[in-house]
Amino acid sequence: MTSLPVPTRRATWRLLPLALALTVLAACTSNGNKLSRLAPDSLYERASKSLRSGDYQEAIRVYEALTARYPFTDQARQSRLDIIYAYYKNREKESAIDAAETFIRENPAHPRVDYAWYLKGLVDFERTPNKVERLANINLDGRPPSTARKSFLALKVVVDQYPKSAYAADARRRMIYLRNRLADFEMQVARYYLQRNAWVAAAQRAQVSIEQYDGAPSTREALQILIECYQKLGYTELAANTQKVYAENFPAGSTDGTGGNSRWWKIWQKKNG
Repeated sequence: MTSLPVPTRRATWRLLPLALALTVLAACTSNGNKLSRLAPDSLYERASKSLRSGDYQEAIRVYEALTARYPFTDQARQSRLDIIYAYYKNREKESAIDAAETFIRENPAHPRVDYAWYLKGLVDFERTPNKVERLANINLDGRPPSTARKSFLALKVVVDQYPKSAYAADARRRMIYLRNRLADFEMQVARYYLQRNAWVAAAQRAQVSIEQYDGAPSTREALQILIECYQKLGYTELAANTQKVYAENFPAGSTDGTGGNSRWWKIWQKKNG
């Protein structure tokens, strides 16, 4: 009778990855089977517990299982809202935005749709300076605010359409931050054109800053740039009218609106950090 060959040590090590993979697969299947046996309220409680404990990946997994298995239950409807926050905290930006937009589209009259709008704005909110940037006194004006505009518009929905929302006050503060951030970036570009004697382009940027971001600290500098550009272009009447507007809003000795030298983002950070 021929005996079977004894596996060599090398062959044994080669089998380890396969064994590990089968173990993980068995564990996942076991967990999936456990979830499939749970009722909607049990699934929702399990997901909520994971969310509260900061295990966002597990919360997402259970929320997704709940909405897939029991799509028309109240728990599934609430899960579609809660999972937006779970995606956001788990740094899954695109999934969070997609979930928020889907919830808003499918539940426009939901009593907590304001929360979906708020989270949508929060996902796209431009980050505040980190500790190193604050210590180094780094100005953020020159950084393109890539998603600030989208965040601003989403938060504006909360402020305008749901003024009594629990999130309206924070949304308003974030809108002010974003308004100033966007206005300062326009001024950064205006200064660039000004240094190159591109008077029309500089004036256009300053005008955008004034019209779209009314009340921003950089308004004073925007008016100054407009006056200079109009003078250089020979538009004496426009320059004189803009000078009157400037004098009315910023009388001699006024310190309001310090333009590019302001550090309004530090003030926002102190309030929130």
